[in-house]
Amino acid sequence: MVEWVLVGDDGQEISRYRYCPDSGSVAVAPQVTPGMVLRALRRIDLPQSQLIVQPPGGETLVNFATNFYTEQGQLTRTVHLLGQRVDLKIWPSQFGWRFGDGRSLATESAGSPYPDLEITHEYAKEGGVRPSVDTTYAAQFRVNGGPWRDVNGTVTIPGSPVQLRVRTASPILVGYH
Repeated sequence: MVEWVLVGDDGQEISRYRYCPDSGSVAVAPQVTPGMVLRALRRIDLPQSQLIVQPPGGETLVNFATNFYTEQGQLTRTVHLLGQRVDLKIWPSQFGWRFGDGRSLATESAGSPYPDLEITHEYAKEGGVRPSVDTTYAAQFRVNGGPWRDVNGTVTIPGSPVQLRVRTASPILVGYH
């Protein structure tokens, strides 16, 4: 019996073959591995998360709790690897919030709209900023309807920045009774 190993570009084993010279047959067929699935996941066009800022309208105030969230959820995809059907369950596992003033935050939460202020940031000075949110996706896969397995690794999709103007406000007494 002769045995050989098929190795991918990353040096990881893709499959192991055994050839029996007496029968002329290959004893083990190629197998889909988590590394192969991760490479396929990296080629899938995963969506950017759209950053939602509150208050709306592209303006906020200095020292005001500006709210941030996104509405990215779970998705499914199917790919074919080595002639086999591979189903993927893909979900956001982490969000990287960049507030545009040099500050950032990583969370597992997508935030939420007002009044549930989960992801907020207070800007210290006025001016224009460009906040954004990056989304890291994790996944599970199954081959030909088999059991679900974890993909070893994640894929991060950078978000597009939005324009936000930070203004100062001064209280003015407009009437007294």
